[in-house]
Amino acid sequence: MSNNKQIDLKKGEKAAKYSTYANLALALMKLVVGLLSGSIALLADAIHSFSDIFASVAVYIGLKLSQKGPDEKFQYGYYKFETLASLIISIIIIVTGFEIIIESVNGIISPQQMTIPSLVIAVSLISILVSYLLSRYKEKVGTEINSPALINDGKHSFVDVFSSLIVFLGILFSYLGYPIFQGFAGFVVALLIIYIGFKYGKQAVLILLDANLDPKTVQTIKSIALSQEGILGVHDIKIRSSGPYVLAELHIETEKRLTIEKADLISKKLEKLIRKELKDLDSLLIKVDPCEKTTVKIAVPIDQVNGLNSRISKHFGKAPYYLIADVDKDNIRSYALKGNPADTNEQKKGIKTAQFLINENVDILLFNGNINEGPSYALQAEMISVIKPNVENLGDSLLNAAHNDLNI
Repeated sequence: MSNNKQIDLKKGEKAAKYSTYANLALALMKLVVGLLSGSIALLADAIHSFSDIFASVAVYIGLKLSQKGPDEKFQYGYYKFETLASLIISIIIIVTGFEIIIESVNGIISPQQMTIPSLVIAVSLISILVSYLLSRYKEKVGTEINSPALINDGKHSFVDVFSSLIVFLGILFSYLGYPIFQGFAGFVVALLIIYIGFKYGKQAVLILLDANLDPKTVQTIKSIALSQEGILGVHDIKIRSSGPYVLAELHIETEKRLTIEKADLISKKLEKLIRKELKDLDSLLIKVDPCEKTTVKIAVPIDQVNGLNSRISKHFGKAPYYLIADVDKDNIRSYALKGNPADTNEQKKGIKTAQFLINENVDILLFNGNINEGPSYALQAEMISVIKPNVENLGDSLLNAAHNDLNI
């Protein structure tokens, strides 16, 4: 595990710990005042706050376990313990919601007048303020470290703001002589709690089942791969979440004739680019699949321009033009005549010509002469084959070279 990830997880652990202390103080305060005053709405809110404590403890445990690096038993690390904690939070929220419904229905059927209303109202207002501050704090830290459990816990605390506000209104109406409104307030809070529980529980289950919840990331990986030289195609892109991080794998298609070293270089370059774009990526597996090409790009030095009847030059660096053609086994699909940028150079014509052919992504050079050591090495390094034309006609030479190369 990298130092940055370790720091992020410790930051999340700290936020969960502070949240637990704050919720404990809030829950005890509401419980004591609720029991003394007989306020059903405040007691329901106290039960809700105790569920927040269990939720924060679950997040804390999840983040604590997530800091353990991969080992022989958990080879992908312990990140999913955080997602498991998120699921536990959701279950606790749902159960709490149903408990509050029962208490609220009792309050509607048998409404009771509360005592010490001013203290109850004050505690309710404190609950709204603390819940709001906790929500902003946990969501801020959760977003910074990309922790779904902490973000969910923060959103849960934000729901507490509204639930505490509903409780406050119920208490206020009770104070004004309508005690039945406390039961209704508790019932509305319970429905809201159950909805939130099911919503985040569903997300946690999908993550634990390795569902792809982010098609945009798949498209990003695909776009990066297809933009890289040497990659002919990409398939089987799979991503899955593991706690705050993403694990990904993909297959890239390269030319069959590439050396292992060249294919490995392409793979490492791609990995670097993907990791640069996806900051929350933890594990990336790239598999290289050699594939057959259906066309090849062939370059031919030309000293007399006449389309496919042009005369092949005997010079590599001094050739004024190059014909570059896309050819399959049976047809010349297209071709273009391009000026050799090295033609005007006095020195290093061969090196500049070789670089020109490399930039044009040439597969084969048709040439019947000698190439100096430097340019020859540059062409070999880029897997550009040098083939002698075996017929006088340029068009037939192109087709023969393509046919032989594609049948390898």
